[in-house]
Amino acid sequence: MDYLKLIDQLEPQAWQRLAFSFAACTLLMPLALPLARRFGLVDHPGGRKDHGCAMPVVGGLVIYLVVVAGFLLFEQTNSLRTWAFIGGAGLLVLVGQLDDYYDLRWTWRIGAQSVAALLMALAGGVMATNLQDVFGFAAANIGLLAVPFTVFIVVGVINALNMADGVDGLAGSLSVVALVLFAAFGLYSGNLLVVERMLAVAAAVLGFLVWNARFPWQARAKVFLGNGGSMLLGFTIAYGSVRLSQAPDHPVSPVLGPWALALPLIDCVALMIRRWRQGRSPFAADRHHMHHMLLDAGFRATAVVAIIAGGSLLLGLAAAVALKLGVYRPLLVLAFLVLLAGWYAFSADYDRAVARLAGWRKARRPGPSADAAESEAH
Repeated sequence: MDYLKLIDQLEPQAWQRLAFSFAACTLLMPLALPLARRFGLVDHPGGRKDHGCAMPVVGGLVIYLVVVAGFLLFEQTNSLRTWAFIGGAGLLVLVGQLDDYYDLRWTWRIGAQSVAALLMALAGGVMATNLQDVFGFAAANIGLLAVPFTVFIVVGVINALNMADGVDGLAGSLSVVALVLFAAFGLYSGNLLVVERMLAVAAAVLGFLVWNARFPWQARAKVFLGNGGSMLLGFTIAYGSVRLSQAPDHPVSPVLGPWALALPLIDCVALMIRRWRQGRSPFAADRHHMHHMLLDAGFRATAVVAIIAGGSLLLGLAAAVALKLGVYRPLLVLAFLVLLAGWYAFSADYDRAVARLAGWRKARRPGPSADAAESEAH
């Protein structure tokens, strides 16, 4: 099969929707910044937050408005499934913005994430029921456990992406990687409507990255996603993963789901296990994430984004190739768990891990160390 020709399946309207999403987000983002400052929707530096001034946190709100506009302009459907997604995503953006303003307890965020997942599963009918690829035998339908397992997936993906939102451009880049990978998986299996939606969200995120990522002409981010934005994108990725893997016709293997967001998921699970073993809340904030290690090891912010987002892209592609080559699917699950265990062991001693990463950086790039770039840790 000529894989490059798969892209020809997309109708002209899909390309128009992508162009609209990118252009609208790119143009609206700077217009939203003075409004954010006017209403106090800004993130102030201090504590773990190293950015130099108060930063608007309306990136997720603008992305959401553009995505909803795309639904209204380019789709004729008014299905309950569509409105369940829009409602769940809207709830997360609202709670996230309130969290940015009032600093809500973590239980409020988890509660909102669970409600959004229940809307997705019960109202939208999008839930993980068939996991036969994961276990390697047919009829692995989990029945009544499908709803709580779907909630677990949604909450897990949202928090993995939220924990990665600590360097300019990182969460957005990881989201684009995951969305494009799922779109590619869906394109191969023939789920064109889901592909169009995933790519439209990815295009909106690219418009956000124009103002959030670092470029030669832009030394620092102008706007942050905010907690609402990271929850929105995590929810969208989880929705796309479950929707594609549970499609009745030509489903995408659920084994591929974790591989599309591999590094932030591995980092999130390892940290939560470590916090639990230390008697702390798994959702407690600290400065021991993968991106913090790389920054403390002397990598620049742009390099950190390239390493983590690029690594996730390569792992996702490798898993897809392995699946295509006929690798026994439970072995891919085992490989993911091995990577998780390896990172858990490597990161157990933070200072030693940083020293090793710094040594690898110097070995690859002799000369004076690069200054650790400021992060936008939340």
